[in-house]
Amino acid sequence: MKELEHIAIILDGNGRWAKKRGLPRKAGHIEGAKTLEKICRAAYKRGIKYLTVYAFSTENWNRPEDEVSAIMKLFGTYLDKCIKDSKKDNMVVRMIGDRERLSDTLKDKVKELEDVSKDNTGLNLTIAINYGGRAEILNSFKEIYKKISDGALAVDEITEDVISENLYTKDIPDPDLILRTSGEMRLSNFLLWQAAYSEFLFVDCAWPDFDENELDKAIEEYNKRDRRFGAIKEDK
Repeated sequence: MKELEHIAIILDGNGRWAKKRGLPRKAGHIEGAKTLEKICRAAYKRGIKYLTVYAFSTENWNRPEDEVSAIMKLFGTYLDKCIKDSKKDNMVVRMIGDRERLSDTLKDKVKELEDVSKDNTGLNLTIAINYGGRAEILNSFKEIYKKISDGALAVDEITEDVISENLYTKDIPDPDLILRTSGEMRLSNFLLWQAAYSEFLFVDCAWPDFDENELDKAIEEYNKRDRRFGAIKEDK
C-alpha cells in the first residue's frame, strides 16, 4: 500500500447544512471554513503532507449573487487570518485556479499569503478557487504550445510528465485519495488529470459536520484498498 500523503477533498454540503438548520446559506460556508481549519490541523497530526480542497469552481459563479459575494468575502477573511497566523500554523498555502476573475484585493491577498508561507515546513494546503479541471488541462496545452512555438520544446518531446509540469499542481504530487462530502458521487470537474489513479471515497455527512472521526474513517478505508496502478497482482 502506497503511503497516504495527499488527500484532496471536494467540500460539499455547506448550503444544505445551513438550510437543514433554518439558516442562510452563508452560515454554512462560515461553518465550513471553521471545519477546514480543524481538518488541516488534524490531517497534519496524522502524517498527511498535502491537502487540496475544492472551495469554488468555475461553475459556482452561476450561484445567486449574494451567495457568491458572501463566499468571496469569507475567502478574503480566511486569507487575512492565514496571513496573520502563517508562522504559528507553519502551513504552506497556495491557490490553484484562474485568478483573473478575482478582485484585485483578493489577488493581492493570495500572493501575500503564498509569499509569507512558502518557506513553512508543515502541511501543504492547496485551495482551488475559480478552478475547473478541463480549464486547467486546456491551460496546460496552451503553455506547451507556447514552448513549442518558442523552440524550447519539440512535439516529440511531449510526455505525460510534460503535461503534468504545466498544470497548476506542478509542484505537488497527485492525490492518493479524493474524498467528497454530502453524499454526491461525482468529481465535478476536479483534478481530472491528477485523479487517474486516485482512490475515491464519498461520505454522506455535509462538510461542516466532517470532523477528526470522519477523517480517521477515511484514512482507515484508504488503508484497506489495494492500489495496483493498472497492474495485475499475482495471487500468493
